[in-house]
Amino acid sequence: MIHLKVAEEKDLSIISKLAQVIWNDHYVPFIGQQQVDYMLSKMYNHESLIEQLNQQKHVFYLIDKDNVDIGFLSVSSQNKNDYFLHKFYIDQQKSNAGIGTDTLNLLIQQINPKSLMLTVNRQNFKSINFYFKNGFKIDRVEDFDIGDGYEMNDFVMVRIF
Repeated sequence: MIHLKVAEEKDLSIISKLAQVIWNDHYVPFIGQQQVDYMLSKMYNHESLIEQLNQQKHVFYLIDKDNVDIGFLSVSSQNKNDYFLHKFYIDQQKSNAGIGTDTLNLLIQQINPKSLMLTVNRQNFKSINFYFKNGFKIDRVEDFDIGDGYEMNDFVMVRIF
């Protein structure tokens, strides 16, 4: 059984540890180890997570399966209708078919969005196909400069409810 638990500041170390495992397992083939290391150090250190939680108003959720944290996600909204899904990561070693869709559906039930937008790496075919299967469409292509000569080459995807 999957549960979403709103994460608090005390849970940020769990999120950081999950990010280390998931990113190293999933992203190295299409962005390389150096960019994975850079992005993890930039976005998943304690200070950055605190800023995302407090200043940027991200709501983090831990994804729990049978009392084990297997992933996390974060969303934000300016108006309680239109949401941005910043993070959606599940440890594939602890996952099975349907967990991603079940988790996404739980999130949608909790936040009741009119629209849900996200970015996904253009080489991340598994995730792109997951989002297509779950009703998202590509809105546009964007490249984001993230510093130190690195870019995120993404699709911006959206689902309207």
